[in-house]
Amino acid sequence: MSDAPAPPHAQYRRLLAACDALPPLAMAVAHPCDAPSLGGAMAAARAGLVLPVLVGPRARIEAAAREAGCDISGVEVVDTPHSHASAARAVELVREGCAGALMKGSLHTDELMGAVVARETGLRTERRISHCFVMAVPGHEEPLVLTDAAVNIAPTLEDKVDIVQNAIDLAHALGFAEARVAILSAMETVNPKLPSTIEAAALCKMADRGQIVGGLIDGPLALDNAIDPEAAAIKKIASPVAGRANVLVVPDLEAGNMLAKSLSFLAGADCAGIVLGARVPIVLTSRADSELARLASCCVAVLVARAGLRKVARPQS
Repeated sequence: MSDAPAPPHAQYRRLLAACDALPPLAMAVAHPCDAPSLGGAMAAARAGLVLPVLVGPRARIEAAAREAGCDISGVEVVDTPHSHASAARAVELVREGCAGALMKGSLHTDELMGAVVARETGLRTERRISHCFVMAVPGHEEPLVLTDAAVNIAPTLEDKVDIVQNAIDLAHALGFAEARVAILSAMETVNPKLPSTIEAAALCKMADRGQIVGGLIDGPLALDNAIDPEAAAIKKIASPVAGRANVLVVPDLEAGNMLAKSLSFLAGADCAGIVLGARVPIVLTSRADSELARLASCCVAVLVARAGLRKVARPQS
């Protein structure tokens, strides 16, 4: 067997290949009024991943299309006056059954998520909404799911039950043979002075009792002994997760955001993102995302939608 490293972007290429046989997914794109956001949606359309419905001020969308060099003549455009209306109308299209996924355009994340979580008109389910990055790290054999680095600022233990369950379900939708979940902290021992270690231990016991299902869960684990077999062996941690985790659950948004950006900007990782726990998957793009990362995010949304994760109920205690 060759020890040569996988070619660049190989992990995302495999994800894209997994969508080859799937029909395109109708996706409401909220306020794609700049070239990167519109270009990303249209690239996903050209790849056969999505059928975009562009929701925003028609004149601004047409200007963005000219800037991006995109032909949108055959694409449905739903004209709205401003970004707040774009978010509300895109969510409404999902509620009407006209779209099976949602994608953020050039509006603020808070605007879109505000429409998503609105109690009477949004897309809430019984699950806590959470965000997962699907990170392709050079030199690492399989993608890493990292959660939550974008939505839940300081999640409670109850929130983390849903955050973990969403991530496990995502891992299965992506075709992982098993979801090996590391609940991260600064150390691998339970320390009453560090609440994240207590919560990690509680989550593991909740999994033992069937309150979280579908994955192998261990924690607290430090990052090194979560993903590096040698580090786990040195610490004498014997578990099916330590040293080989493929799902990383961080204590809070600050830790997750710094970890995700460290992997991206220092390790050269590709970074796709998806919001789970709503009625449909939601693609949150960044202006810094490459076209491949935007394609991979749409690919993840397609796989999640086809797996029907929005229909999975929260485990009952």
